[in-house]
Amino acid sequence: MNVLDKVLTLRPTSVVARLGSASRLPVLNPRELAKSLEGTPLALPCLPVPLRSMLPGLLAAGRGEDAVLGLVCPHPLADRGSAERFMAAVQEVAEADGHARPLFLQAGPVRVPGTAPASLGPLQEGLFRLVETGFSLVSLDVTRLPARAAVEAVLRLSETVMERELALEVSLPAASEGEELDGARLLLEGLGRQGSGVRFLRVSEAVLGEEAQDVQFLRGLVELAGQHGAGVAVGEAARRSVRVLPTYVAAGVKKVECSAPFERLALASYPEPVREQLAEKARKAGVGAGQVLGMLGGQLAPLEAADAGRLEALTFAEASEVIEALGASGSGWKSMLFLADKRGD
Repeated sequence: MNVLDKVLTLRPTSVVARLGSASRLPVLNPRELAKSLEGTPLALPCLPVPLRSMLPGLLAAGRGEDAVLGLVCPHPLADRGSAERFMAAVQEVAEADGHARPLFLQAGPVRVPGTAPASLGPLQEGLFRLVETGFSLVSLDVTRLPARAAVEAVLRLSETVMERELALEVSLPAASEGEELDGARLLLEGLGRQGSGVRFLRVSEAVLGEEAQDVQFLRGLVELAGQHGAGVAVGEAARRSVRVLPTYVAAGVKKVECSAPFERLALASYPEPVREQLAEKARKAGVGAGQVLGMLGGQLAPLEAADAGRLEALTFAEASEVIEALGASGSGWKSMLFLADKRGD
């Protein structure tokens, strides 16, 4: 068996079931990828796919930088078929381009509004579908819940993820300013007592400060997460500039989800009337226009060929810069060699 053959045997069962046994696309569990790169100063890049036409550029950047790459379906429960369409698009584009570097696929963050059965019941069903669809990482957003309620919700929602030994990411719970570390500690301790292992503890870049990042707080969060066998993930990163990304790597962050630059590129690819419609929907929903585009992108008219080609090229350049800034260049083959050696003959 060659290196790729050995790595393919490590794919989660749900991934193989979704892609088909004939697929040679290395979609892996980010838990295994993080272990394979332990000690290397990098953070796993996790990039959104607001529009299908951005996929070739994202994947080409992963190959060009020889990098492990995460792809995010930010609104996997927007409608019943959104997760399946995302997976089908990734498989089609990646296999057509002969992609042979490790990928992991993230669903969410999925917002958890409360602990009432009426809230958790539909989410449990939805998360089961996401696991069956082939995602190797599920992210839960519990920022609206205090720590104890967040523990209760995560325990109920993560059963399928834990049973399949997939990766679970959980956001910081709601907490007063200055008490975020205490909330994170209560969350991790509560989940740990019940045997529910969180792979990534997610903190939004906004929590770290608007002008200058609170590196001391971030390092404290990294230390706390490490005590519970988890790594820190920064979400909604590079809202102003990718120049901040090396700061996260230096602080010990293990994964960075970098949405804003790619949402800006996607929005700019549409004519002004479409951007105005998206902005109006965003104002009514109280979210950013990029988020609305992520939910409605499949319903918009396809881009003209020239516009799609320009977007692909810009996406490639942006993704390459992000990967390099996170220290992830060269991580693809390195992780594959480690995993193949672990797999043995």
